Amino acid sequence: MDSVNNTLYIPLYGKSYVSEKNIIIQDKKAEEIWKIAGFPLKGKAKSKWLAYFLAMRAAVYDEWTRNKIANNPDAVVLHIGCGLDNRIERVAAKKANWYDIDFPEVIAERKKYYTESEFYHMLPADMREPEWKNHIAGSQDAIIILEGVSMYFTPEELVGLLSSISEHFFSVRLLMDCYTKRGAKFSRYKNPINEVGVNVVYGYDRSQQLVNKTGFLFVKEHSLTPEKFIDELHGLDKMFFKHLFAGKMAASIYRMYEFEKEKRQC
Repeated sequence: MDSVNNTLYIPLYGKSYVSEKNIIIQDKKAEEIWKIAGFPLKGKAKSKWLAYFLAMRAAVYDEWTRNKIANNPDAVVLHIGCGLDNRIERVAAKKANWYDIDFPEVIAERKKYYTESEFYHMLPADMREPEWKNHIAGSQDAIIILEGVSMYFTPEELVGLLSSISEHFFSVRLLMDCYTKRGAKFSRYKNPINEVGVNVVYGYDRSQQLVNKTGFLFVKEHSLTPEKFIDELHGLDKMFFKHLFAGKMAASIYRMYEFEKEKRQC
C-alpha cells in the first residue's frame, strides 16, 4: 500500500491501545488485527497521547452514527476511508445497509479480517471517481462518515466528493473532521502521519468553505474530545491531554463539522 493508505495503521493502533486499557472505546477486533498486522509504527505515530485522541474521535463518530441510524434505520451508511475500522460492530449496526469504502488495496487487506453479508458490503473505490455511484442506489437517505480522510483530498477533490454525494442521495447526514489551514501547514513538520511518509495535507478555516456549491447546509461543530472521555484518563495523563488536545490551541488546528442535505422535493 502507498503512504496515504498506510496511515490506517495509526488509528488502528490507537483503538487497540485504549481497548486493552478498557477506556474510551472497547474494540477487540482492533486488538486482534493489530497483533496480526504488526505494522512498524514509530515516534509520534505510536504515542499514547495520539492513541487517546484518535480513540476519542472514533467514539464521537460512533455515538453520532448510532444516533443517526436510530433516527433513520432505513438509511444507507457509507464509511468512506474505512481502513481496518470496526465501527459497524461497535455501533451494533448489523442490520443497517452498510458500505465500508476504501481504495482497492485497502479493501483487499480488509477482507483478510472481515466478511460481507446481506447488509454489510466492502466497496473498493476511489471516491474521487464517479464510478462508485454505480454500486449504491441513490434513491434513498444516506448517513456518511468521513473520518480522518478529508485532509488527503485537494480542496477541489473534496468539493467534488461532497457535491457528488449531495446530488446522488435523496437526503444526507454527514460528519467529517478536517485540519484548519494552520493545522495543515503545521502538519508538514510535526505530524504522526509523517512517520508513514505523508507530507502534504489540506485544511479549511471555515465550514462554509466546504458547503459552497455542494448542496449541503452546515449543522454544527462537534467536539473531538468531549469531557466525558477525557474523564476516563487519570492523573497526569488527564491533565496533560486536556491541556494539549482539548483547548483553544487544539481547536485552531483540527475540527469536526456536521452537514446535511434535506430531502429532495418530488
